[in-house]
Amino acid sequence: MKILLAEDTADLNRVICAMLEHEGYTVDSVFDGEAASEKLDESGYDGIILDIMMPKKDGIAVLTDARAMNITTPVLMLTAKAEVDDRVAGLDAGADDYLAKPFAMKELMARVRAMTRRHVTYNSSLLSYGDFSLDSGDLSLISENSVRLSLKEFELMQLFTEHAGVALSEDFILTHIWSDDENAGADTVWLYCNYLRRKLMTVQSSAEILGHRGGEYRLK
Repeated sequence: MKILLAEDTADLNRVICAMLEHEGYTVDSVFDGEAASEKLDESGYDGIILDIMMPKKDGIAVLTDARAMNITTPVLMLTAKAEVDDRVAGLDAGADDYLAKPFAMKELMARVRAMTRRHVTYNSSLLSYGDFSLDSGDLSLISENSVRLSLKEFELMQLFTEHAGVALSEDFILTHIWSDDENAGADTVWLYCNYLRRKLMTVQSSAEILGHRGGEYRLK
């Protein structure tokens, strides 16, 4: 699974990254809120860890903007403050959990596991269409080169591949990919289709995802 970590304290950032990678997560690490928002605009994640107090843009603002974009990825907020107001502000902005500093790494890892826990069964370890393949072993998209996908990106790409050439409605996609998330909607589908379009370009595949917000989508 793929995690975005936004923590401006370099030593703590490095330690959390090492622990997450040891647990088998792929980690994108940034040190300020603006960089976190840029990462969220570029790619999908299975979990997000946000420090509240960061330079350029605080964690609450990053989370508020993400939820406004209909990014429904679970978020764990880190705060050095113990005031109830900070916890309330984070939860009101759409956080799924919070952890006050200082904290034990064992507890952080337990919170991340709970936040990102999924039960997914794949029909095949390798699924191909045109000039690309999907490998469920490491959630990778492979063509001229390869790139790791987040879990939701992989599930959506698998859905498109299994229905290649068929126009899929937003309702069909939401039912199959986000059935457990009542906050997901048309903007979520559009955002993740854009993520996948970029990933297809990254691996230099000639495949395209056609469609637009409010309409149908099709892989060709």
